[in-house]
Amino acid sequence: MIELEGVPELIDPVMVAAFEGWNDAGDAASAAVAHLDREWKGEVFAALDAEDYYDFQVNRPTVWMDAGVRKITWPTTRLSVVRIGGEKPRDLVLVRGIEPSMRWRSFCNELLGFAHELGVELVVILGALLGDTPHTRPVPISGTTSDADLAQRMDLEETKYEGPTGIVGVLQEACTHAGVPAVSLWAAVPHYVSQPPNPKATLALLNRLEDLIDVRIPLGELPEDARAWQVGVDQLAAEDSEVAEYVQTLEEARDTAELPEASGEAIAREFERYLRRRDGSGPGGAGGHATEGGDGPAPGTYRRDNPSGRTRPPKPPKPDTEDDDSSEE
Repeated sequence: MIELEGVPELIDPVMVAAFEGWNDAGDAASAAVAHLDREWKGEVFAALDAEDYYDFQVNRPTVWMDAGVRKITWPTTRLSVVRIGGEKPRDLVLVRGIEPSMRWRSFCNELLGFAHELGVELVVILGALLGDTPHTRPVPISGTTSDADLAQRMDLEETKYEGPTGIVGVLQEACTHAGVPAVSLWAAVPHYVSQPPNPKATLALLNRLEDLIDVRIPLGELPEDARAWQVGVDQLAAEDSEVAEYVQTLEEARDTAELPEASGEAIAREFERYLRRRDGSGPGGAGGHATEGGDGPAPGTYRRDNPSGRTRPPKPPKPDTEDDDSSEE
């Protein structure tokens, strides 16, 4: 039985979740939830028992000093609440943790228990995958759901993915079976620059989340961080002619594929966001100005995250090499 003493009654609550690990290329998704928690000063009200879900040889605890006393922080998943004011107040339940090592069904059931007790109306799960996408273009964001009615109502794709999945896919299906509306938002991170952080992908996820739940998100320094990240990758790519040529190939393929979208809903959505931020009329209080829309459709080819980071773009595959991996939704 879940007891939530001290948690106030929430207004139109939405649960937003992200998990470090396989579903979190460039740490883009977990950084997005961390940004929400930091900007809105989230208050942690629950933490799952680490003993139940984590292998400590895979996700090791850390030791730190507090006023001369040694303490241990255990890897786990924590839940916090942020309260958003404005003309249309609503609350968010933030779930941030590490992909569990075991007992995934119990893990999902425990999160769903919190969602039920808090009256959560929608669960949004953030993820990031490595893809054949150039760093110079808007970050592709795909929004998927297993609910056909929800897909039509919120302009999302009904997921058709088949293959290996992570905790994002499992939690989304658990929500569907429990009758809780659930959406997954995926950012495509360039596979040739996969090391975290990736503020451009984080910004794109937050922009898409803002549109989805009709809440104005304060962006702080994130837009500037995204610009600095792109400039840095530009410089690294320019140092290697093969990488520069490969990026150009990806740009041409992306531009050709998205030509029909250039005058469609993507531009209308970006213009609406611009007006909302310029006029300050959106709910949720003031924030930074978005410079990266990130609303383009996801490409058809994705690669899984590589836990080993790189300090510069690797040698790219030959342009005519095909990759048969498909995106996980």
